[in-house]
Amino acid sequence: MDGRRTSWVNTTHDWAGAVDGQHLGLVRRGSAQFAPGGPGHLVLEVLAYAADEAASRGGGRCAVTLHPDGSVSVQDDGRGTDTRVDEHGHVVKKPVMATKDLRFFDFPEAERLPDGHPRRGMSVVAALSEWLIHTNRRLDGAWTQRYEHGVPVTGLQPVEADGTTGTCVRFLPDEAPPSAWSLTAADVVRWSEHWPHLTVSLDDRRDGEYPSAP
Repeated sequence: MDGRRTSWVNTTHDWAGAVDGQHLGLVRRGSAQFAPGGPGHLVLEVLAYAADEAASRGGGRCAVTLHPDGSVSVQDDGRGTDTRVDEHGHVVKKPVMATKDLRFFDFPEAERLPDGHPRRGMSVVAALSEWLIHTNRRLDGAWTQRYEHGVPVTGLQPVEADGTTGTCVRFLPDEAPPSAWSLTAADVVRWSEHWPHLTVSLDDRRDGEYPSAP
């Protein structure tokens, strides 16, 4: 693959920019529009990407975990977010968190999520979260990166390979005390009906003692 970023074809996101501050600001000002119904909608925005991956591979699994600090993590077993090396030898991850999804954001009629609201993209989750940590495992490497309100506050930090591929997105929504989550096993059934290629499990750990993300 040609290492020049200018040669990389934009499919879901624009490789030319890592952060679109104007876009993130728009989302934050319109939180009621972009996250209707609250943080539960954000979970669906993340799951939609896992469902895309599962559909492309003929099946996949995803685990949704509710943590005692009010955060939620969504972990799948896909190929991991597209990550490349540019002409300068820099590792570049597709800017899914900090730029808009070209397929959906400006085309709300394109797809509906299981809650009936339009799909907008992962950047909505990042922009409306106090923090978000994206861990990305691919066959050629693994990295993690932290965002605050959609803006990366670390670079891509290598992590040790564990023999798996996939992504884990853990985030703390702006308006999500632990009591705000009301996801249930019935929700998992609806998700499975909406995304038949994706097998989803739900783990509610809010009553236990588990470490919080940094």
